[in-house]
Amino acid sequence: MSAHKYELMFIADPDLDERALKKLTEQYLETVTKEGGAVEEPDFWGRRKLAYEIDGKTEGNYVVVNYSAEPAVSAELDRILNLNESVIRTKILRKDAK
Repeated sequence: MSAHKYELMFIADPDLDERALKKLTEQYLETVTKEGGAVEEPDFWGRRKLAYEIDGKTEGNYVVVNYSAEPAVSAELDRILNLNESVIRTKILRKDAK
């Protein structure tokens, strides 16, 4: 199996400060690097208004990260992101499909 390119976007709790958000992001990206994947520099978009209220929140901290990894690594990353209560929403897109 070969690595694929992915884009991860997640929305974190708006109450997290910048340091906590960076720490949270690094923690998840470690999942990718520990399995031999490559991660580009995360793009922190900051606090933005959500399109609709999620769990009583109207804003969230947006983070976008491009990375390369095996499909199983992306599945695991998605699984652990969804377990964290500080993460409101996640979306992982495969960029090199087709």
